[in-house]
Amino acid sequence: MTTLSSLVLTVWKLAAHHRGIEAFAAELLPVLQTAVPVHWLLLRRLDPVRMSVETVAAAGQDSAQVEHRTVIEAARWPALLDDCRHCTHWHDAAAALHKQQPGLVPGGVQSDVCVLGLGYDDVPVGLAVFHIDATGFGPEQETLLHALSEPLAAALENDRHVRELATLHEAAEAERRSLLKRLGRQDIADTIVGAQTGLQDVMERVELVARSATPVLLLGETGTGKEVVARAIHRRSARAGGPFVRVNCGALPHELIDSELFGHERGSFTGAVASRKGWFERADGGTLLLDEIAELTPAAQVRLLRVLQDGSFQRVGGQQTLTVDVRVIAATNRDLRAMVAAGAFREDLWYRIAVFPVRLPALRERPQDIPAIATHFALRAAERLGLARQIPSPEDLERLAAYDWPGNVRELASVIERAAILGDGRGLEIAKALGGSDIGPRPTAPAQAQAAHGELESLDAAMRHHIESALQRSHGRIEGPFGAAAMLGINPHTLRARMRKLRIDWHGFRG
Repeated sequence: MTTLSSLVLTVWKLAAHHRGIEAFAAELLPVLQTAVPVHWLLLRRLDPVRMSVETVAAAGQDSAQVEHRTVIEAARWPALLDDCRHCTHWHDAAAALHKQQPGLVPGGVQSDVCVLGLGYDDVPVGLAVFHIDATGFGPEQETLLHALSEPLAAALENDRHVRELATLHEAAEAERRSLLKRLGRQDIADTIVGAQTGLQDVMERVELVARSATPVLLLGETGTGKEVVARAIHRRSARAGGPFVRVNCGALPHELIDSELFGHERGSFTGAVASRKGWFERADGGTLLLDEIAELTPAAQVRLLRVLQDGSFQRVGGQQTLTVDVRVIAATNRDLRAMVAAGAFREDLWYRIAVFPVRLPALRERPQDIPAIATHFALRAAERLGLARQIPSPEDLERLAAYDWPGNVRELASVIERAAILGDGRGLEIAKALGGSDIGPRPTAPAQAQAAHGELESLDAAMRHHIESALQRSHGRIEGPFGAAAMLGINPHTLRARMRKLRIDWHGFRG
């Protein structure tokens, strides 16, 4: 005879081993049959809110027929639920009430159906229905079945959680597919256009730092693609399987910064009706992008420094010290070094986040990438707007190259999408999108001055003369502290690209 403790332990092991309730029920029946005369069993989940009963698992030769009879008798169960859902001893109440409702095994053989109420934290979660042989069933066997209520309830709860997670996963996957369709992408990762040209130096630094857990500081004007580069670092790191969390520090209310970053405990402040994980906890095992980090208050900078030093923090209103493993990437379009000198940003935090700075060049510093970027956004806009695919013409590319792009890649994307809308499938109206209509961006100050003083030389001619003047002063030297690139304040690769476009031969300025 199987002892009570060994039977309960075996059922607990089965409940822990099987996440699916069907496999659990299939292995449970032969285990029960070693101690209790059970022919079949049903596990049924209760919904006290909807007052409904659902059979989620059946085991035994006649389980299909028994399920049919149980469904027919389902109308009786809401009354049982209504009487017992407020009872503290749910298990005893359910069993006692069912003694007045004996069942029949299909075929007309007189027998008994034992119902065991299953509760989790004194909340009704289900019923275990056993067809037993009355001739071999006594108080000892009944005690054995009642002792199984906790592992059976745990198995039902595990199954419910698994089903809920599967539902959430399906919903998230459907939302991901919908988002990719709207964006015209095959993958959620952003495409880095210019990785082999204007962003080559940036991508080389990304490859170097991605393998480590070193904090990274991304510097660059607004719209240069700092988040895209941060995601590239995450995808190339050992944390690629973990979460990537982006936080816009400039959008956080000052009074809620601590709660957003580090979380809070229930009742820690007015409105904190439940405990909440902060962004650091949500990014545990992954990467946290702190965008616009220069906007953090001095108090938040102090607490951020501690997390970066030892990975520990406390939730707002909490006493427990929590530890996380997070790779931090900070990004800003402001001059942090100047802010440190002015006392607006903590110097110790600056040294902590600026271990490996990566500067993203402005779009005007890499004009060779404009054709590829414009084509990329044109194809994506056509996909999003449901228009015929159009790419910029050579004349369109010349207009785009002549513009200064203060908003960088983000502004270029907006202009291309505006051009696609104005073209309405017939083509890209780049001229109108760039300023030929009231919706376009304002012309730059040099363009306004030129219009005010009459027609001057072309932009290419003015650029040629300017570059030649710098080359003459540098004696044909391009790089270095006394080179033409330093005089003009641009990247040497950018200068060479413009020289090739304008057909300037630097050899003639040597000697």
